[in-house]
Amino acid sequence: MSVLNSESAADRVDTTKPHPARRYDYWLGGKDNFPADRESADAVAEAFPTVQLSAVENRNFLRRTVAYLTGEAGIRQFLDIGTGLPTAGNVHEIAQGIAPESRIVYVDNDPIVLMHARDLLNSSPEGRTAYLDADLRDPQHILTHPDLLATIDLSKPVALMVVAVAHFMTDELRPYELLRQLTDALAPGSYLVMSHATNDYLDEYDLARSAEANARSGVPFQLRSSAEFAKFFDGFTLIPPGITAVTLWRPEEYRPHPRPEAVSVLGAVGRIP
Repeated sequence: MSVLNSESAADRVDTTKPHPARRYDYWLGGKDNFPADRESADAVAEAFPTVQLSAVENRNFLRRTVAYLTGEAGIRQFLDIGTGLPTAGNVHEIAQGIAPESRIVYVDNDPIVLMHARDLLNSSPEGRTAYLDADLRDPQHILTHPDLLATIDLSKPVALMVVAVAHFMTDELRPYELLRQLTDALAPGSYLVMSHATNDYLDEYDLARSAEANARSGVPFQLRSSAEFAKFFDGFTLIPPGITAVTLWRPEEYRPHPRPEAVSVLGAVGRIP
């Protein structure tokens, strides 16, 4: 278990600027958010009123992918980047509920997530969890962090979870290159799990409204098409059903699903050769 310095984290909290993790918490009905986060979230909702539904369905996608990887693919190590605030159904709870020996490393750059990270460290006795106060924009810091190396073995398969994160990385941040640095460091038989907001279902009017709302929200954001999303998986074997709406990725049972355009989030799982 990592030693967490919550006092230092509290000193770094800036409640005047919105943060994706706290905004997501607001959409999921959480309480660890501030007026700036809620104002930003509401600005997005003006242009995309079903954004809260997107957040819920994205979380359901994460839960199903972790259950698949643990229960069917035999994965016992997870690296979850962009963890967000603890909520029901965290990765270690799902994985260790199936395989108690599973090991999970969480990564986020929001000091408020760090303040709550003890909730992510209640591992089963057989397994282990760790939390890194780190950023996807610095892959080498993540990959060489002592807490990561003490928790998971990079010579064995790992599931890299980058769920609802890459759309906060605009092209100038080189998201494809950064993700490839991470996947190149993983053993053969590892997996990449991603979800990403998409413009596939938006017409020109909706695209313009979305761009204006995202600019007003104060959080950098970039929608990508299914073709652009697929580039993250170049060279990997996509697990059926491939790249699809998150609601349609291996639904557990029949239930009324929202239309893909109401969620506008793509998801996929790729096996790394």
